[in-house]
Amino acid sequence: VQLVESGGGLVQPEGSLRLSCVGSGFTFSRSPMSWYRQAPGKERELVAHIGTAEDATNYEPAVKGRFTISRDNGKNTVYLQMNRLQTHDPGVYYCQAAAWYGNNWHPTWGQGTQVTVSS
Repeated sequence: VQLVESGGGLVQPEGSLRLSCVGSGFTFSRSPMSWYRQAPGKERELVAHIGTAEDATNYEPAVKGRFTISRDNGKNTVYLQMNRLQTHDPGVYYCQAAAWYGNNWHPTWGQGTQVTVSS
């Protein structure tokens, strides 16, 4: 069971990035997915969540209207489109799954991808 993130990097304020997370080893289509962020010295916090139905999404208030979470079950991939990035958005972004396998859901984390916002 594995989650692999990609797409992080350095971007200027008001810029955009798209994060991707590919899952393997579990039934992706039955697994709710989330993106979390951990800024230096802070706890990991939920940024966005998508249920097994592609229209079942929710967001941390500070990113609502700027970030969009989506999933492609055919590619076992969840995305986080981040627009109008601000100086309070940086951190390590982690993909998290309630991975369905063995007739149960199992919390599973990726390794994280760094997002830096700087002019």
